[in-house]
Amino acid sequence: MNAAALSPGDRMLVKAAEEAMNRAYAPYSRFHVGAALLDAEGGVHHGCNIENAAYGATNCAERTALFRAIADGKKAGSFQAIAIIGNTEAPITPCGVCRQVMVELCDPDMPVIMSNLQGDFEVSTVSQLLPGAFTPISLTKGEQPHS
Repeated sequence: MNAAALSPGDRMLVKAAEEAMNRAYAPYSRFHVGAALLDAEGGVHHGCNIENAAYGATNCAERTALFRAIADGKKAGSFQAIAIIGNTEAPITPCGVCRQVMVELCDPDMPVIMSNLQGDFEVSTVSQLLPGAFTPISLTKGEQPHS
């Protein structure tokens, strides 16, 4: 899909993700990723990947944007869309950890706009990216553990 297929608002969100990508701290992988999360009031929360020499302490752009929005007082489930961009051959996709965090903090039908610097786009939803997700309902008392 190319940029012409996106709404003007979605194109603006992808541009905001690209601006966030330029702020990434990625001295080890040199793989910069940006995200822009649209809240219910029309505010945009930027995120970029932030690496650490202890690789497990690294945080992805998508989670940075989501955590920032929550820290800024926005309520889980109130987000309208997220755009993600990276310098990849095909549109970049969220990692598994980011998908799980999106399931917890976003509406299942929230659009996820994945893009690259060449202008390629793919749009999905949170639930399409992680079918059969582990959710807060999975923690209900009395539920049998899965083997």
